[in-house]
Amino acid sequence: MTSSASSSARPKLLLTGPIMETVVERQLAEKFTVLGPEGLDAVIASEAGEIRGLATKGKLKVDGAFMDRLPKLEIISNFGVGYDTVDAAAAAERGIIVTNTPDVLNEEVADLALGLLLATVRELPQADRYVRAGGWLKGAFPLSATLRDRKVGIVGMGRIGKAIAKRVEAFGLPIVYHTRRPQADVPYKHYDNLVAMARDVDTLILILPGGAATRNLVNAEVLAALGPRGMLVNVARGTVVDEPALLKALQDKTIAAAGLDVFVDEPRVPEAFFALDNVVLLPHVGSATHHTRNAMGQLVVDNLVSWFAGKGPVTPVVETPWPKA
Repeated sequence: MTSSASSSARPKLLLTGPIMETVVERQLAEKFTVLGPEGLDAVIASEAGEIRGLATKGKLKVDGAFMDRLPKLEIISNFGVGYDTVDAAAAAERGIIVTNTPDVLNEEVADLALGLLLATVRELPQADRYVRAGGWLKGAFPLSATLRDRKVGIVGMGRIGKAIAKRVEAFGLPIVYHTRRPQADVPYKHYDNLVAMARDVDTLILILPGGAATRNLVNAEVLAALGPRGMLVNVARGTVVDEPALLKALQDKTIAAAGLDVFVDEPRVPEAFFALDNVVLLPHVGSATHHTRNAMGQLVVDNLVSWFAGKGPVTPVVETPWPKA
């Protein structure tokens, strides 16, 4: 959309994609001259020298080359806690602030992670399909696996990882975790080697950032170490898993099952997954509730409003701290 606001005093803000119509129409358009997301290239060509803010969501890569097209850009406000589509290091080099939307989605994503874990272990979608197809009239649904004898390894122990761990602990399950470095405030056993942790557990929950540093972190070796009782739940980014290796592991029963909320090339999910009955597939809905998405949208707005009011960003990412180091 393009705002009808005509005041030249308003900072010009570019949307790289649709975020939330209520946020855009009711709040951003009150404060800014909003440009895009339709005809993005044409908008940049005509307005590049005037655009001072960017609100971004989705798959568009906001890299150094993109930033260089906007010489007056001051701030990139990202809708989502993950900002792997934004080159924050390149932004830092150019003096551009990057913000995200942490904390407001922690509990929602943690809830979804536990729901996906239960659905995967207890085969809830399969049981639903069994009833709908009339299978119960012919006999009882087969017995499923259980959480009772499982040990959970969490890959990533940030805010959401800790919220997931709190829920898993309430289920009475032992927890260990893998991060690059141990965290002093985390009581669970730390593994610096993911393969070793996968070998010692039978359930992996992934909640770590995407990007080049974590691409294909969960590969064929990790899946083989997880073993034939193993179950994988991914609520992080599709890129952190070697997707072809995971597909083969599910087909060959190298692991027992997987619950996936994210994929490498969303929304295009490899069709080979559809034929498998040992995988639960969700359309990236970790934070997808009215309550939480509204809170995320509000934080996008708050960062932009605060910045252009001269108060600095509300939630800058670590690569672009505020006040500047």
